Amino acid sequence: MTKSIHFGRRSTADHVLAGIDLTGKHILVTGCNSGLGLETMNAFAANGASVIGLARTHEAASRACAQASPVCIPVGCDLSNFDSIAAALDTIRGLLIPLDAIVANAAAVNRPSLQTRYGVEEQFLTNHLGHFMLVNGVADLLRDGSARIVLVSSGASISQAPIEGIMFDNLDGRRFYDPSKFYAQSKLANSLYAKELSRRLAARGIAVNSADPGAARTRTRKGLFTRLFAKTAAQAAATQAFLAASPEASGITGEYWSNCKISEGNALLQDTALAGRLWDVSQEILDRQGRTGGAALLRAA
Repeated sequence: MTKSIHFGRRSTADHVLAGIDLTGKHILVTGCNSGLGLETMNAFAANGASVIGLARTHEAASRACAQASPVCIPVGCDLSNFDSIAAALDTIRGLLIPLDAIVANAAAVNRPSLQTRYGVEEQFLTNHLGHFMLVNGVADLLRDGSARIVLVSSGASISQAPIEGIMFDNLDGRRFYDPSKFYAQSKLANSLYAKELSRRLAARGIAVNSADPGAARTRTRKGLFTRLFAKTAAQAAATQAFLAASPEASGITGEYWSNCKISEGNALLQDTALAGRLWDVSQEILDRQGRTGGAALLRAA
């Protein structure tokens, strides 16, 4: 990479977008109603973008969008429910507007007990499969030559993911369940999906990257270490905002980012066979539920 990027760990979403006019841009953000998603949407809106804000319920999305900007569009979308995702896709497609960027930010985190749906553990379902169905379902709306997709991953995908990467023989958690390991698996899946999707969309000139936001201070994170070392939500949102809208990230695709810099990520991100298998298994799960959707359009790309 030849570009010199001057942002880093303490940069905020507003900082990385300072002076950038996003008027006329349409950006989709999941998990828009709190934390990093809310900070990201607010930063985009403050720079003139129209944001399609997705939250688990339409009411939550409406409250967040009303706070951000009158031109933001709320959409209810429960990423653990394929029917809800399908309805959200209908709504988004019905807007008849092109997309300039997607930030797949929403996540289920460290569920203490095993919960499954469609025969899949909830964190993998929400964090990976839900975004897989949603993003693939609107991929044809992205502008050729300039659009960007950001899949929000986590450092846990490096330090806590299963050694094999994805436990294809235990996606339902029946063999064993560990909240942290399953969360890390879902976040590795986000980055593997970004790698595969970047290859499939390369011919259209669409950039796809994954990002580690870092540990952020939230209501669920307490203690002295968190207060001293964790990022604010605005700082944690910087990398995803940068990748979605900064000219400095233009033309860079298929990378794993941290602190607004390209990072190594999990070594398994170089395993194209693993990424391809994850895509195929994800599609098979959707197919079993009758949810082929836009993913089929990318299948042979």
